Formats: sequence, structure tokens, C-alpha cells
Amino acid sequence: MLSPPPPAATRLLEICRVTPSTPPSAQYTLPLTFFDTLWLKFPPVERIFYKLSATSSSSPPEFHDAVVPRLKRSLSLALSRFFPLAGTLTWPADADIPFILHTPGDGVSLAVAESTSSDGDDFDLLSGDGPRDAALSRAYLPKLAVSGTNAAVLALQVTLFPNKGFCIGVACHHAVMDGKSSAMFLNAWAHISRCDDGDGTLTEELTPFLDRTVVKDPDGIALEDVKTWMAICGAEDDTRSLEFMPETVLNVSESNKVRATFKLARQDILNLKQSTMCQLESNNDTCLEIKPNNLSTFVITYAYTLVCMAKAKGLEDDKKAFFRCTADCRSRLEPPLPSNYFGNCVFGFAADLAIGDLVREAGIATAAHKLVEMIREIDQGVLKDAKGKLGRMFRVAATSLEGGQIWVGVAGSTRLGVYGVDFGYGRPEKVEITSIDRSLAMSMAESGDGSGGVEVGVVMETQEMADFTSAFIDGIIVA
Repeated sequence: MLSPPPPAATRLLEICRVTPSTPPSAQYTLPLTFFDTLWLKFPPVERIFYKLSATSSSSPPEFHDAVVPRLKRSLSLALSRFFPLAGTLTWPADADIPFILHTPGDGVSLAVAESTSSDGDDFDLLSGDGPRDAALSRAYLPKLAVSGTNAAVLALQVTLFPNKGFCIGVACHHAVMDGKSSAMFLNAWAHISRCDDGDGTLTEELTPFLDRTVVKDPDGIALEDVKTWMAICGAEDDTRSLEFMPETVLNVSESNKVRATFKLARQDILNLKQSTMCQLESNNDTCLEIKPNNLSTFVITYAYTLVCMAKAKGLEDDKKAFFRCTADCRSRLEPPLPSNYFGNCVFGFAADLAIGDLVREAGIATAAHKLVEMIREIDQGVLKDAKGKLGRMFRVAATSLEGGQIWVGVAGSTRLGVYGVDFGYGRPEKVEITSIDRSLAMSMAESGDGSGGVEVGVVMETQEMADFTSAFIDGIIVA
């Protein structure tokens, strides 16, 4: 399934289909597990990798004659190992649950485009951290083709910023893979591209484990999820549709939103951990429960960002912030799954706090304490209450959004190593999870300079972003 052409901020040069260099000789099907069906109708996960290039690779002749062919060749080799990505998510009338189908000749849609800017200012704006119209990034992303019965699994777009750099836009169907699997594929593709003249040989950690039978579902959670999605999106019992859920389900609008990236240096994180621990120790009830090693970089970053969001929203103290996080279940299942298991293997967990508790002086400590409790519950049983989780999640989301309260999650992780995705032209200048503008989430990634810090991406209305910026900067100074 080929993607529609990109918007007018870019000039479309080519749309092609890249097929695996050595595909399976016959049709191949891959079932969805209940880890996959949880995300069946979520919007695609979208990332953009911006690469600043002072070398000839950003000149139009070199880009078209060398860079694009190299990316196509390495992609074809990578798809030989990750061939389900070249297939289609399909839902025929005789199937209760959608599945992935790969037929010989299937391939991934790859668009090649060029920025219409003459001076490269758009690259500087897009790869920078400052606030900008959230919709600007979408010109550099492919659209994932989807219909009622079929959906593309992966789409790609490579865009040249003449004599400045280029970017690679990635759109992935969330029902097919989680962040860890997506990062595994991107690192595998990049590894093959760096080697260039190799045969596509991959290390074990970059070789996908495709056996879905290792995930057991005795309670029929996958089928229950499919029925729940049909009810959420208003489908009749006999209607099958793979169309993504409408924006109205989560009350998400892309209009009047700005996007920005905020950074916590390694020392900022250490300072926040220390000040948070001091606040916890001042409360005799919590100091016995939480030790310094419980305050991970994830916990501190999430707690701090949540507090800044609460301050930026300006809600009444009795309103609530509902926040969720996902846990990688590969090592938590019994028996555990291989670390290179390909697909979804994450489960979501949620909690809430009153806005008044977040905006007070000890707000970060309060949020951190709640997050530590969530993580402990996860460790005690990652699949506890798994049946019915999708329906419960949307009921909570609907209640919170109708009440004008905060509902936020985290996309990405500091452990995915996205800044290590080097296609042979150096580390990316910037990696953006664009899709947070459609999913009520903030993004989190390791610092691009490799210094041990964290990058946080947020999308908000203009005034909220200004207030968030003030709270974020002021909090670092105080810590």
C-alpha cells in the first residue's frame, strides 16, 4: 500500500515500494496477541530523525545518486529479516481477530521528497528545541495507508533539505510493534546501511524473534479487546474496520498547538533526585518506603514533567491529573520472552493525583511516590487484572477529559537508544516522536549528546506552553 504524497512544504520526487531482498516463498501470516490488540485502533507511532550534514551527502546530486540508493538497498536487506513489516494488517470477514499477512511481492512504501525552503531555515526550526506549530512536522512524515479491511504496517519518507541535511520520517502501526521492536528494526536497518557493502548479517540482538505462540491467552483477552474497540468506535457487531479511532474519542485536536523539546542534563536529574529525596524524608510515612535507588531517571523526569504540566494547565486544586505508563513485559512474563521478541509486549498502568497535591511545594515528591508505587505493583504481577483493561482505560479517560482534567502518558523511553540510529552519516541531530500531538502523551528519550541527560517532548496550546516553559526552567533553578 503506497502512501499519499506529502504536503506542499515539500516537493514529492518519488514514491516507490521496497520489497525484502529474500522474501518468504509463500504467503505468511502472523497473529496478533492481546499485547497487540490493545493498540489496534490507536493512531500510528510517528518519528522523525533529522540529520544535519555538512558533507556532500546533503547536496542534491549526492543525495539522489548515493544516499537514497543506499537507504533503499539496506532497507531491502533489513526487510528480509523483518518481512512482516512489508506485509499488511488485514481483517477478512471470516477472521475474529485481525492478523498480519505477507504475500510475495509485498513491500514498504518509501517516499522521497525535497524541502521547498531555499535557505534551510526549515531544517533549523524543525530540528531545534523551541516552540513551533505542531503541524509543521507532518510535511516530513508519510501517511500510513489504511482502509476498513487492510492497513499498512510501516511507511517511510526521506526528505532532503538541500545543502543542509535530510530527515527520515517513520510511521508504524502500533498494533504490530511497540517502541522496543521499532527501535530494533531501525537499528538493524541503520546497521546494514552503515556496513553498506555487507550482506545484511545482523547480531542476535538485532534479529527479530517472530514466534507469537510464546504468548498465551487462555482468557481470550485479544478477542475481548477487538470487541471493545468496536464498541468504543461505534461499530456495529458485524462491522470490521481497521480505521484508526477518530480524534473525538480522546477529544484530541491538532489545531492551535505548539511543539517543543525540553532537556534535563544529568546534573539536573541528580539535583532533582536529591531534593525529592529530602522532601520524602521529611515525611516519616514515605521515607521508610522509598530509597534513593527507587528514584530512577524515568520516575524523576516523569514526576517533574507532570508537575510542570499541572502548573501550566492552571486547573482548580480539586481537579485530577490522570497519568499512565507502560511496562516492558518481556522479562516479566513466566516464562520470560526473548529480549528480541518482535511485536508488542508492553502493558499500561494508570494512577491519578489531585492538581492541588501536584502544584504544592512537595509536588514532585508526591508524584514520584505515586510512580514508585505503580512500578512496585507492576513488578508484583504485570498481567494482574489484564482482562477488561482496555475498557477500563477508556472509561477513565472519558471521565477525566469530560471533566476538563489532565490525561497524559509517556511515548518512548530513555532505553531505546534512538540517538544511536546511524545510517552511516553520523548520529541524528534530533529525534522527534511526532505522534504525541494525537495521543495525549509526552515523549521521552535519552539526551542526543550522550551525556546522560533526558529529552522531553510536549505539545500544548500556546499559552500553556509558555507557562510550562517557565515552570520547567524555574524548577531546575530551584533544585
